Amino acid sequence: MAMTVRLTSHLDERLTNLTKQTGRSKSFYVAQAVENYLENMEDLRISNAVIERIRAGKERTYTADEVRNAIKMERDIL
Repeated sequence: MAMTVRLTSHLDERLTNLTKQTGRSKSFYVAQAVENYLENMEDLRISNAVIERIRAGKERTYTADEVRNAIKMERDIL
C-alpha cells in the first residue's frame, strides 16, 4: 500500500544520511520504524492490561525467590 509521510526537514536529513550510508531505501526505514512503533504500542497495551488485572486481584506477581523455588522444585521432580 502506498502512503505519504511528511517528515520535518531534520528527520528527512537524518533519514537521507542513513540511506546513503547503508544503501537501503527511505521506504525500508519508514516501514521498519512503523513496525517497531506498532510492536511497542501493542506491548504497552498488553502491559497495561496485566497491570489492571493485578490491581483488580485477578492476577498476581511472583517474587524472584518464589520463581527460584518453583524452578528448583521442578528440577527435583525431574
